[in-house]
Amino acid sequence: QLQLVESGGGLVQPGGSLRLSCAASGFTLDYYAIGWFRQAPGKEREGVSCITSSGGSTNYADSVKGRFTISRDNAKNAVYLQMNSLKPEDTAIYYCAAREATPLCAPLREEYDYWGQGTQVTVSS
Repeated sequence: QLQLVESGGGLVQPGGSLRLSCAASGFTLDYYAIGWFRQAPGKEREGVSCITSSGGSTNYADSVKGRFTISRDNAKNAVYLQMNSLKPEDTAIYYCAAREATPLCAPLREEYDYWGQGTQVTVSS
């Protein structure tokens, strides 16, 4: 059974940092592009960042550029999202997702085949 599991969410003060992890079971992530998405209450799920299967290319939403960094460790079968300088507007459930049969990133949630259950990130003083 193919599964993605996110971890690392929590409550943090504005300006703080969190590191999210996305671990895979039942398959290896080596050949999958991985995206991070987030969904705030009452809002659509939006793309945050993506990394190609090789890790050679990444992209970010304008709202997180310069603050978030995506990385992957294929040996550990995991992808990470380092989030710095967090703002209250970053509060959301964060999901990782995998694209099957392609090493390339894509902007739309419909283009991803496997999803984790999400991890809550709350930025508040």
